[in-house]
Amino acid sequence: MIGVSRRTVLGGLAALSAPRIARARDPFRIFQITYRGETDVERGFRDYLEQRGIDVEITHRSAELDPSRVPDILKEVREAKPDLVYTWGTPVTLATFGKDDDPDPARYITDIPGVFTMVSTPVKAGVVPSRASSGRNITGTSHVVPAAPQLRAMDAYRPFKRLGVLYTPTEQNSNAIVADLRSIEGEMGFTLLERTFALGADGKPDASTAPALVAELAAEGAEWLYYLPDTFLSQNIEQVAPAATALGLPGFSAVELLQRSALISLVCRYYSLGQLTAYKAEQILVTGTAPAEIPIETLERFALIINMPLAREMELYPPLGMLSYANVLT
Repeated sequence: MIGVSRRTVLGGLAALSAPRIARARDPFRIFQITYRGETDVERGFRDYLEQRGIDVEITHRSAELDPSRVPDILKEVREAKPDLVYTWGTPVTLATFGKDDDPDPARYITDIPGVFTMVSTPVKAGVVPSRASSGRNITGTSHVVPAAPQLRAMDAYRPFKRLGVLYTPTEQNSNAIVADLRSIEGEMGFTLLERTFALGADGKPDASTAPALVAELAAEGAEWLYYLPDTFLSQNIEQVAPAATALGLPGFSAVELLQRSALISLVCRYYSLGQLTAYKAEQILVTGTAPAEIPIETLERFALIINMPLAREMELYPPLGMLSYANVLT
């Protein structure tokens, strides 16, 4: 039996039940930079601060799926001089704060406290040297469930020996996650089958061959197709998931965004992650804790989601026992 809670709860957020904060001062000013506009993460973040009685004024800017827009946004940040900078996703976080070994103050925000969220592999991506401490003026949260529980969830639903994965070779997070899968395939007794999106002459990934790549994985005997937290994959899931379904290849998602495209998902809820991120913002703004003293964390409990319409379509039904603790999409 895999270790999944029967309900999604926040890990380490005992502060939710603490007394509301009362202050007589101007609102804290937070500058949010997101990758693709507002998500449930931002809603959870905002609701937590409101529930805690923390008065904030939030300025929001979206990179509109293009991190090259961030340097212009940083000009606004420097002019605004907010109390806190919030970033969503690895590309935006790196474009805002830089890597931990090269935080050039001329290019990145280093003098304003920062909190990041939705960073899949913060250490391997170079955002922080360790989850215990960033060693600098930022802290944050990660949304990815560790690989082993994900694989156990897949195996509990439908045992497998061959796992297919399609990912973008230019995304640091994706490479790090695939490397983790390679490191445990012998220990967990499966074979990893890999394909990467082709890169065009401009170095950008191309989704047009995705159905053919999925077909190759199915032909090699893949029994699951793993939808890892890959930005390009998420943006082009309609090129991938229908092809997999047509071939009888079930998808497993590691991110809530793709729960309607996968047969099952094991995820951190975006809304809950936003609350955890806001708790860290509270520590910085209200209690004056230095970001370097606040560890980078993931939620302690995860949500197992079963896509029942897809289960019926594929005639791949979950074990009855799993229905007692899973969230079921209808």
